[in-house]
Amino acid sequence: MSRARLLVSEAWASIRMNLSTTVAATVTVLIGMCLLGLFIALGTWVVSWSNHIQKELTVHVFFTPDATKAQEQAVRLKLVKDSRVKQVVFVSKAQALKQEKKDYPYMFRTRLPGNPLPDAYTVVPKKASFTPLIGKEVQQAGWPAVQSVNWGSATAKRVLTIAKVISIVFLVAVVLLIIASTLLIANTIRLSIFARRREIEVMKLVGATNWFIRGPFMLEGLICGLLGSVLAVILLALGKTIALASILPHLSDGTPDVHAWSFTVNAILLLGAGLLLGAIGSGVTLRRFLRV
Repeated sequence: MSRARLLVSEAWASIRMNLSTTVAATVTVLIGMCLLGLFIALGTWVVSWSNHIQKELTVHVFFTPDATKAQEQAVRLKLVKDSRVKQVVFVSKAQALKQEKKDYPYMFRTRLPGNPLPDAYTVVPKKASFTPLIGKEVQQAGWPAVQSVNWGSATAKRVLTIAKVISIVFLVAVVLLIIASTLLIANTIRLSIFARRREIEVMKLVGATNWFIRGPFMLEGLICGLLGSVLAVILLALGKTIALASILPHLSDGTPDVHAWSFTVNAILLLGAGLLLGAIGSGVTLRRFLRV
Protein backbone atom coordinates (compact mmCIF):
# COMPACT_ATOMS: atom_id res chain seq x y z
CA MET A 1 0.00 0.00 0.00
CA SER A 2 2.82 2.40 0.83
CA ARG A 3 4.45 1.74 -2.54
CA ALA A 4 1.14 2.32 -4.34
CA ARG A 5 0.57 5.51 -2.32
CA LEU A 6 4.05 6.71 -3.27
CA LEU A 7 3.37 5.91 -6.92
CA VAL A 8 0.14 7.93 -6.91
CA SER A 9 1.68 10.86 -5.05
CA GLU A 10 4.62 11.03 -7.47
CA ALA A 11 2.29 10.95 -10.45
CA TRP A 12 0.05 13.66 -8.96
CA ALA A 13 3.09 15.84 -8.17
CA SER A 14 4.31 15.43 -11.76
CA ILE A 15 0.89 16.46 -13.08
CA ARG A 16 0.78 19.57 -10.89
CA MET A 17 4.34 20.62 -11.71
CA ASN A 18 3.91 20.04 -15.44
CA LEU A 19 0.32 21.15 -15.90
CA SER A 20 0.84 22.55 -19.39
CA THR A 21 2.29 19.32 -20.79
CA THR A 22 -0.44 17.34 -19.01
CA VAL A 23 -3.10 19.48 -20.68
CA ALA A 24 -1.33 19.09 -24.02
CA ALA A 25 -1.21 15.31 -23.65
CA THR A 26 -4.87 15.20 -22.63
CA VAL A 27 -5.91 17.34 -25.60
CA THR A 28 -3.85 15.12 -27.90
CA VAL A 29 -5.68 12.05 -26.60
CA LEU A 30 -8.99 13.92 -26.91
CA ILE A 31 -8.39 14.73 -30.59
CA GLY A 32 -7.10 11.24 -31.39
CA MET A 33 -9.99 9.48 -29.65
CA CYS A 34 -12.57 11.78 -31.27
CA LEU A 35 -11.19 10.93 -34.70
CA LEU A 36 -11.01 7.24 -33.83
CA GLY A 37 -14.59 7.26 -32.50
CA LEU A 38 -15.91 8.98 -35.62
CA PHE A 39 -14.02 6.60 -37.86
CA ILE A 40 -15.25 3.53 -35.96
CA ALA A 41 -18.86 4.74 -36.24
CA LEU A 42 -18.55 5.58 -39.95
CA GLY A 43 -16.44 2.56 -40.80
CA THR A 44 -18.70 0.02 -39.08
CA TRP A 45 -21.74 1.59 -40.78
CA VAL A 46 -20.09 1.27 -44.19
CA VAL A 47 -19.11 -2.36 -43.46
CA SER A 48 -22.70 -3.06 -42.33
CA TRP A 49 -24.02 -1.49 -45.53
CA SER A 50 -21.60 -3.61 -47.54
CA ASN A 51 -22.83 -6.77 -45.79
CA HIS A 52 -26.44 -5.75 -46.49
CA ILE A 53 -25.68 -5.35 -50.20
CA GLN A 54 -23.95 -8.73 -50.26
CA LYS A 55 -27.05 -10.38 -48.78
CA GLU A 56 -28.99 -9.27 -51.85
CA LEU A 57 -26.74 -11.30 -54.15
CA THR A 58 -28.85 -14.29 -55.25
CA VAL A 59 -29.05 -16.73 -58.16
CA HIS A 60 -32.25 -16.75 -60.23
CA VAL A 61 -33.06 -20.00 -62.05
CA PHE A 62 -35.76 -19.51 -64.74
CA PHE A 63 -37.67 -22.46 -66.19
CA THR A 64 -38.92 -23.03 -69.70
CA PRO A 65 -42.66 -22.38 -70.35
CA ASP A 66 -43.35 -26.10 -70.77
CA ALA A 67 -41.47 -27.22 -67.64
CA THR A 68 -43.51 -29.65 -65.50
CA LYS A 69 -43.87 -29.53 -61.72
CA ALA A 70 -41.87 -32.75 -61.48
CA GLN A 71 -38.96 -31.21 -63.39
CA GLU A 72 -39.05 -28.08 -61.24
CA GLN A 73 -39.06 -30.22 -58.09
CA ALA A 74 -36.11 -32.24 -59.39
CA VAL A 75 -34.12 -29.04 -59.90
CA ARG A 76 -35.05 -27.90 -56.39
CA LEU A 77 -33.77 -31.12 -54.84
CA LYS A 78 -30.44 -30.71 -56.63
CA LEU A 79 -30.12 -27.13 -55.42
CA VAL A 80 -31.02 -27.96 -51.82
CA LYS A 81 -28.34 -30.67 -51.69
CA ASP A 82 -25.65 -28.07 -52.44
CA SER A 83 -23.88 -27.29 -49.14
CA ARG A 84 -23.31 -23.68 -50.26
CA VAL A 85 -27.05 -23.00 -50.64
CA LYS A 86 -28.84 -21.46 -47.66
CA GLN A 87 -32.38 -21.28 -49.05
CA VAL A 88 -34.31 -22.00 -52.25
CA VAL A 89 -37.48 -19.92 -52.77
CA PHE A 90 -40.01 -20.76 -55.47
CA VAL A 91 -41.41 -17.77 -57.40
CA SER A 92 -44.40 -18.66 -59.56
CA LYS A 93 -45.12 -16.81 -62.79
CA ALA A 94 -48.16 -15.18 -61.11
CA GLN A 95 -46.02 -13.92 -58.21
CA ALA A 96 -43.38 -12.64 -60.64
CA LEU A 97 -46.00 -10.76 -62.66
CA LYS A 98 -47.46 -9.20 -59.50
CA GLN A 99 -44.02 -8.04 -58.38
CA GLU A 100 -43.24 -6.59 -61.82
CA LYS A 101 -46.49 -4.62 -61.76
CA LYS A 102 -45.54 -3.23 -58.37
CA ASP A 103 -41.97 -2.31 -59.36
CA TYR A 104 -42.65 -1.08 -62.90
CA PRO A 105 -46.29 0.07 -63.13
CA TYR A 106 -45.62 2.22 -66.19
CA MET A 107 -44.86 -0.93 -68.22
CA PHE A 108 -48.36 -2.28 -67.65
CA ARG A 109 -50.41 0.69 -68.84
CA THR A 110 -51.35 -1.50 -71.82
CA ARG A 111 -53.12 -4.74 -70.92
CA LEU A 112 -51.02 -7.82 -71.69
CA PRO A 113 -52.62 -10.77 -73.55
CA GLY A 114 -51.02 -13.20 -71.12
CA ASN A 115 -48.25 -13.76 -68.57
CA PRO A 116 -44.87 -13.94 -70.36
CA LEU A 117 -42.89 -14.56 -67.15
CA PRO A 118 -41.71 -18.10 -66.27
CA ASP A 119 -41.60 -19.96 -62.97
CA ALA A 120 -38.30 -19.49 -61.17
CA TYR A 121 -36.25 -20.37 -58.12
CA THR A 122 -34.41 -17.73 -56.12
CA VAL A 123 -31.31 -19.37 -54.63
CA VAL A 124 -29.89 -17.66 -51.54
CA PRO A 125 -26.24 -18.64 -50.88
CA LYS A 126 -24.74 -18.97 -47.41
CA LYS A 127 -21.97 -16.54 -48.39
CA ALA A 128 -22.00 -13.79 -51.00
CA SER A 129 -18.82 -15.20 -52.52
CA PHE A 130 -20.71 -18.43 -53.37
CA THR A 131 -23.12 -16.57 -55.69
CA PRO A 132 -21.04 -16.64 -58.92
CA LEU A 133 -19.90 -20.23 -58.24
CA ILE A 134 -23.46 -21.53 -57.87
CA GLY A 135 -24.66 -19.53 -60.87
CA LYS A 136 -21.94 -20.85 -63.16
CA GLU A 137 -22.44 -24.46 -62.06
CA VAL A 138 -26.22 -24.32 -62.59
CA GLN A 139 -25.68 -22.69 -65.98
CA GLN A 140 -23.16 -25.34 -67.04
CA ALA A 141 -25.31 -28.23 -65.74
CA GLY A 142 -27.56 -28.02 -68.78
CA TRP A 143 -30.79 -29.13 -67.06
CA PRO A 144 -33.54 -29.46 -69.73
CA ALA A 145 -36.22 -27.63 -67.74
CA VAL A 146 -33.96 -24.62 -67.04
CA GLN A 147 -34.24 -21.84 -69.61
CA SER A 148 -31.72 -19.39 -68.16
CA VAL A 149 -29.71 -18.54 -65.04
CA ASN A 150 -29.04 -15.01 -63.82
CA TRP A 151 -26.91 -13.93 -60.88
CA GLY A 152 -25.88 -10.46 -62.08
CA SER A 153 -22.30 -11.53 -62.67
CA ALA A 154 -20.95 -8.02 -63.29
CA THR A 155 -22.83 -6.57 -60.31
CA ALA A 156 -21.85 -9.46 -58.03
CA LYS A 157 -18.19 -9.09 -58.95
CA ARG A 158 -18.31 -5.35 -58.36
CA VAL A 159 -20.06 -5.71 -54.98
CA LEU A 160 -17.63 -8.35 -53.74
CA THR A 161 -14.65 -6.25 -54.85
CA ILE A 162 -16.01 -3.14 -53.13
CA ALA A 163 -16.72 -5.11 -49.94
CA LYS A 164 -13.16 -6.42 -49.86
CA VAL A 165 -11.71 -2.94 -50.46
CA ILE A 166 -13.89 -1.44 -47.71
CA SER A 167 -12.71 -4.04 -45.18
CA ILE A 168 -9.04 -3.50 -46.04
CA VAL A 169 -9.30 0.30 -46.01
CA PHE A 170 -11.12 0.26 -42.66
CA LEU A 171 -8.49 -2.00 -41.07
CA VAL A 172 -5.53 -0.03 -42.44
CA ALA A 173 -7.04 3.33 -41.46
CA VAL A 174 -7.69 2.20 -37.87
CA VAL A 175 -4.12 0.88 -37.54
CA LEU A 176 -2.64 4.10 -38.96
CA LEU A 177 -4.81 6.26 -36.71
CA ILE A 178 -3.79 4.29 -33.61
CA ILE A 179 -0.10 4.54 -34.57
CA ALA A 180 -0.40 8.28 -35.22
CA SER A 181 -2.18 8.82 -31.90
CA THR A 182 0.48 6.83 -30.05
CA LEU A 183 3.29 8.87 -31.61
CA LEU A 184 1.54 12.17 -30.83
CA ILE A 185 0.95 11.16 -27.21
CA ALA A 186 4.53 9.91 -26.86
CA ASN A 187 5.96 13.16 -28.22
CA THR A 188 3.77 15.23 -25.92
CA ILE A 189 4.64 13.21 -22.81
CA ARG A 190 8.31 13.37 -23.81
CA LEU A 191 8.29 17.09 -22.95
CA SER A 192 7.29 16.29 -19.38
CA ILE A 193 9.90 13.54 -19.07
CA PHE A 194 12.61 15.71 -20.65
CA ALA A 195 11.99 18.43 -18.06
CA ARG A 196 12.67 15.87 -15.32
CA ARG A 197 15.53 14.00 -16.97
CA ARG A 198 18.04 15.05 -14.26
CA GLU A 199 15.73 13.72 -11.58
CA ILE A 200 15.42 10.43 -13.45
CA GLU A 201 19.20 10.15 -13.80
CA VAL A 202 19.71 10.76 -10.07
CA MET A 203 17.06 8.17 -9.15
CA LYS A 204 18.72 5.70 -11.48
CA LEU A 205 22.17 6.33 -10.02
CA VAL A 206 21.02 5.83 -6.41
CA GLY A 207 19.64 2.40 -7.28
CA ALA A 208 15.99 2.89 -8.20
CA THR A 209 14.68 0.17 -10.48
CA ASN A 210 13.42 0.93 -13.96
CA TRP A 211 9.85 0.01 -13.02
CA PHE A 212 9.95 2.20 -9.92
CA ILE A 213 10.93 5.16 -12.11
CA ARG A 214 8.59 4.23 -14.92
CA GLY A 215 5.55 3.75 -12.65
CA PRO A 216 4.61 7.41 -11.96
CA PHE A 217 5.05 8.38 -15.62
CA MET A 218 2.94 5.48 -16.84
CA LEU A 219 0.27 6.35 -14.27
CA GLU A 220 0.42 9.94 -15.49
CA GLY A 221 -0.03 8.67 -19.04
CA LEU A 222 -2.99 6.53 -17.92
CA ILE A 223 -4.62 9.56 -16.28
CA CYS A 224 -4.12 11.70 -19.39
CA GLY A 225 -5.41 8.90 -21.60
CA LEU A 226 -8.46 8.28 -19.44
CA LEU A 227 -9.31 11.98 -19.11
CA GLY A 228 -8.87 12.60 -22.85
CA SER A 229 -10.99 9.55 -23.70
CA VAL A 230 -13.77 10.58 -21.30
CA LEU A 231 -13.87 14.06 -22.84
CA ALA A 232 -13.90 12.52 -26.33
CA VAL A 233 -16.83 10.27 -25.38
CA ILE A 234 -18.71 13.30 -24.02
CA LEU A 235 -18.12 15.25 -27.24
CA LEU A 236 -19.18 12.29 -29.37
CA ALA A 237 -22.30 11.85 -27.23
CA LEU A 238 -23.20 15.50 -27.77
CA GLY A 239 -22.55 15.16 -31.49
CA LYS A 240 -24.66 11.99 -31.59
CA THR A 241 -27.55 13.77 -29.87
CA ILE A 242 -27.37 16.94 -31.96
CA ALA A 243 -26.25 15.83 -35.42
CA LEU A 244 -27.21 12.17 -35.79
CA ALA A 245 -30.95 12.81 -35.66
CA SER A 246 -30.77 14.84 -38.87
CA ILE A 247 -28.20 12.62 -40.63
CA LEU A 248 -29.56 9.14 -39.81
CA PRO A 249 -32.75 9.33 -41.95
CA HIS A 250 -30.61 9.97 -45.04
CA LEU A 251 -28.32 7.02 -44.23
CA SER A 252 -30.77 4.35 -43.11
CA ASP A 253 -32.76 4.24 -46.38
CA GLY A 254 -35.37 2.00 -44.77
CA THR A 255 -32.90 -0.82 -44.02
CA PRO A 256 -32.85 -1.56 -40.27
CA ASP A 257 -30.03 -4.09 -40.60
CA VAL A 258 -27.64 -1.35 -41.77
CA HIS A 259 -26.20 0.27 -38.66
CA ALA A 260 -22.94 1.14 -36.94
CA TRP A 261 -21.71 -0.36 -33.69
CA SER A 262 -23.65 0.81 -30.67
CA PHE A 263 -22.42 3.95 -28.91
CA THR A 264 -21.77 1.95 -25.73
CA VAL A 265 -19.36 -0.38 -27.53
CA ASN A 266 -17.68 2.58 -29.22
CA ALA A 267 -17.28 4.39 -25.88
CA ILE A 268 -15.77 1.30 -24.19
CA LEU A 269 -13.30 0.89 -27.07
CA LEU A 270 -12.28 4.54 -26.85
CA LEU A 271 -11.76 4.40 -23.07
CA GLY A 272 -9.67 1.24 -23.42
CA ALA A 273 -7.69 2.70 -26.33
CA GLY A 274 -7.05 5.95 -24.42
CA LEU A 275 -5.73 4.10 -21.37
CA LEU A 276 -3.59 1.83 -23.50
CA LEU A 277 -2.17 4.63 -25.65
CA GLY A 278 -1.40 6.76 -22.59
CA ALA A 279 0.47 3.94 -20.86
CA ILE A 280 2.33 2.83 -24.01
CA GLY A 281 3.22 6.42 -24.93
CA SER A 282 4.75 7.02 -21.49
CA GLY A 283 6.50 3.65 -21.30
CA VAL A 284 8.05 3.83 -24.77
CA THR A 285 9.17 7.43 -24.36
CA LEU A 286 10.78 6.78 -20.97
CA ARG A 287 13.02 4.00 -22.23
CA ARG A 288 15.74 6.26 -23.61
CA PHE A 289 15.97 8.22 -20.33
CA LEU A 290 16.45 5.03 -18.29
CA ARG A 291 19.75 4.25 -20.06
CA VAL A 292 22.11 5.92 -17.63
